[in-house]
Formats: sequence, C-alpha cells, structure tokens
Amino acid sequence: MIKAGIIGSTGYAGVELVRLLTQHPEAEIKWYGSRSYIDKKYYEVFANLFQIVDDKCLDDNMEELAEAVDVIFTATPQGLCASLVSEEILKKVKLIDLSADFRIQDAAVYEQWYGIKHPCPQYIPEAVYGLCEINRERVKGARIVANPGCYPTCTTLSIYPLLKEGLIEGNTIIVDAKSGTSGAGRGAKVNNLYCEVNENIKAYGVATHRHTPEIEEQLGYAAGEEIRINFTPHLVPMNRGILITAYASLKKPVTYEEVKAVYDRYYADEVFVRVLDRDVCPETRWVEGSNYVDVNFKIDERTNRIIMMGSMDNLVKGAAGQAVQNMNLLFGLDETTGLLQVPMFP
Repeated sequence: MIKAGIIGSTGYAGVELVRLLTQHPEAEIKWYGSRSYIDKKYYEVFANLFQIVDDKCLDDNMEELAEAVDVIFTATPQGLCASLVSEEILKKVKLIDLSADFRIQDAAVYEQWYGIKHPCPQYIPEAVYGLCEINRERVKGARIVANPGCYPTCTTLSIYPLLKEGLIEGNTIIVDAKSGTSGAGRGAKVNNLYCEVNENIKAYGVATHRHTPEIEEQLGYAAGEEIRINFTPHLVPMNRGILITAYASLKKPVTYEEVKAVYDRYYADEVFVRVLDRDVCPETRWVEGSNYVDVNFKIDERTNRIIMMGSMDNLVKGAAGQAVQNMNLLFGLDETTGLLQVPMFP
C-alpha cells in the first residue's frame, strides 16, 4: 500500500483527495494535515466521512511527515509548499504540489503574477508539470510533480492538439472560462458569500488572472514559440465545474473530419479525455464528480475561426483527481486506479 500524507486536507481540494484516496485500492492516508483543525477528528470537520475516517487532524510538520509516508500531497496556498520542501525531504518521499509553486518554470514570472517571493527556486527546473496526458513519461521519474491548475488543465487539453498540429494561430487565442465557487477555495471571503454569488455571474481577474502565464507556458510548448492569450474567467453560482470556450483563427481552411481526426489521434488512448460527437457541446453536469474532461469544437467558416470547448470537474481532474492520477504514475500503477468513478447526475 502507498502511504500518503496530505497537507491542507481540510480545504476543498484536500477533502476531495481524502474522498478519492479512501476508495483507492492501493493507497492509505496516514496524515491529515490542517493548521486550522489540529487534534480535531476529521469527520467532525466533514461529516460525510463519519464512520469512514476516524483520524485526527495533524499539523504541517513536513520533516515528521516525510518519515511516515511515501508521498506527500500539498493542497495549500501559494508559497507554503515551496517554503517547506528540502533535499532531505525529497530523498525520502515523492511530492505532489497542488499549489502553483512549481508550475511556472520562470521564478520571475511566478513572482510577478502571484506577488510573492519564491522560497526555493532551485527546485523549479526539476519539477515536472503533471498534466498526465502530455507529460506522462516525465511524471513517472519525478521527485516533485507540479499538479496543474484547474483552468489550465481544461484549457490546455481543449486547445493543445490543434496548436501542436499547427492548425491555429496561437496569438489569436481568446479563452472565456467559467467556474463554480469551490474554485475560489474554502476560506471565508465576502465575494463568495451566498448572497454575493447566488443569481449572479461575473468576470473576475480580467487580464490579470494568475493562471494566465501557466496556460501560456503550456500552449507555448505545443506551438514551439511564445504564446500570448486573452483569458477571462467568470464565477457562476454552482458548487463545482469548469467550462471553457476558446476561440482562435485558423491558419487554413479545414473540414470537420480533418479536425476531428486530430483530436481522435491525440486522445484515442486517453481514458479521461472524451472527444464528443459532432455538434455536442460539453456541459459541466456530465463530468461532475469524475476525472473526465469532455472536449469538442465547432468551425466557423464565416469568420475563419474555430471554437474549442471543454468541461470538467475543477476539484477532480482540476485538482485532486489529477493528483491521484500523478501518484499512480509515480508508483507504477495503472493510471486509472481509483479514478473510474462515473460522473454524477443529477
């Protein structure tokens, strides 16, 4: 059994990790880390786990944790994981970081967008960006896996094949994204109160959202050149789910069959990426609670543009599910182990 520890286990991504790992046939959780609930029983924080998890919450002592487990998940605010990691810890355990600390390869870019000094930039070069469908082989040998952000995961998987094949103009990409409120985290914020969110939809982080450079970096690898995009996220009044609609100019006229063949070639063997049938648009309700990403496209011949669409659960494939997928790769398991939950409906 893989022994796992979670720092930040009482946030939304943390409790989703607990939900998935308690059902994982090859893993067991040995450490439920939480600064806010030390010594409180985990089920007292999340009553859905009553008579399932009887352990108490512990602190975030990374040194002690590294002695007790094989892999550490850090579902923490930006900067915390990087401030705790060290060579001694990495000699003992694998690290899967759900924050942005190791996602961006340029520390200066990270510091510009996140507004904090990077605590240990020396580990950035060896960290592997854990988008399994693209970096699978590199993940297998990593010590540090940078678990991708939710918006970047959905956006990259929706756009990557067409950019990689040179069918679209990279610097014409516009991404309109929408997310449920769990994407903003579990911390108390006025903007996330029920009366602020209910019966409302709003853009936020316009031209400044922190996931922008992460998306640009990953799409740049696909294009083989620097990419600049417009990325605008919106908050919608639902618990979970992400929907992205991306637009780009085509480099040449293409048929539906040509584009569909590209998506099918890239994702035919990917269990968790589902290329939908013609004219079927992705919807968040059809992926809720699962590790699946649904993608599709529509060609607009009138404007010589293509619309690329994707939907997924921001807490599963966008966070905890992808982290477990990375853990499976790190420890030589089938990638889908513990992750084949059928999407919930209604």
